[in-house]
Amino acid sequence: MTDPRRRARLADVAGLAGVSITTVSHVVNGTRYVAPATRERVREALASLDYAPPAPVTAKSSGRAIGLAITGASNPYFGDLIAGVESEASRAGFALLLCDTHDDSALEANAVTTLLSHNVEAVILAPTAGWEAATLPALRKHQTPFVLVDRMSDVRCDQVGTENESVSFALVDHLIETGHRRIGMLAGLAGLSTTSERINGYARALEHSGIPRDDRLVVSAQSTVDGGRAGVRSLLRQPVPPTAIFSANNAMTIGALLALKETGLRIPADLALVTFDDFEWASAISPALTAVAQPFHAMGARAVQLLLRRLADPFAPRRTERLPAEIEHRESCGCRSAGSTHPEAATR
Repeated sequence: MTDPRRRARLADVAGLAGVSITTVSHVVNGTRYVAPATRERVREALASLDYAPPAPVTAKSSGRAIGLAITGASNPYFGDLIAGVESEASRAGFALLLCDTHDDSALEANAVTTLLSHNVEAVILAPTAGWEAATLPALRKHQTPFVLVDRMSDVRCDQVGTENESVSFALVDHLIETGHRRIGMLAGLAGLSTTSERINGYARALEHSGIPRDDRLVVSAQSTVDGGRAGVRSLLRQPVPPTAIFSANNAMTIGALLALKETGLRIPADLALVTFDDFEWASAISPALTAVAQPFHAMGARAVQLLLRRLADPFAPRRTERLPAEIEHRESCGCRSAGSTHPEAATR
């Protein structure tokens, strides 16, 4: 019970209202939207404790920040995602602190610890494989709100990503419809949800068409350029090489293009190639690449929106959201309808 002789503090109000000190501060200072029911509980607690702020604190809002821990900040994909995060964060009055995790769980844990040491109010994380053991404990110890972006998890938390499995199904199914029966896949880094979901989509498409799966045609290319290069070489050494390849991310696709150039194979005459992750240059090279266009910018912006919702109401139900992606049909798959867009792939 609060000592009646002692002036009530924000912590006292937060305890009575059942919210965080940050939420109480937002209600007192008007610095952030707070859900009406939560705002009313805080106001009732303020009145009950006869709380009076010792001095205006609105000037503190200029130092507010959120953190973003993500791998490969130089990757065009993550560049667009970062831009979406920064734009939405800036609109809400937050600075953005960025750390590169290099897809290493130990480095990720250090990066998040660094962000927390700079007093960020919340964290957006594109988690590495094994993040639950290395990074999650630090976030929970500090009771810092966080949102997962791009890569999903079974952990109960807010998260937003792309429809990976259904779109991968549609992309491989398109190759099957154009006549391919032996389709290779360059798979990404093991332990990531994006990798497993895209493999699942690939496998489902083969099963749907009654094509037996040959595990030798699924090569772990580590989500890197070098991995994609080595993966294509491995696929071409098969006794019966594939006639088409599905590359599960943009870095591996660059490696695939380098390997195919070295072998002198022509796309799509000798080998069809399709990829997850679209780029500006994907339509500029010859032949233009058939690619999945992900809503990178919107994904980053939505992650910030989920964080703002969590900061405003710590007890709001957790959300897992999937944004639709589209297949840009160009020339590398052998499809003649160059430039057409098939948004229905996202729900197929």
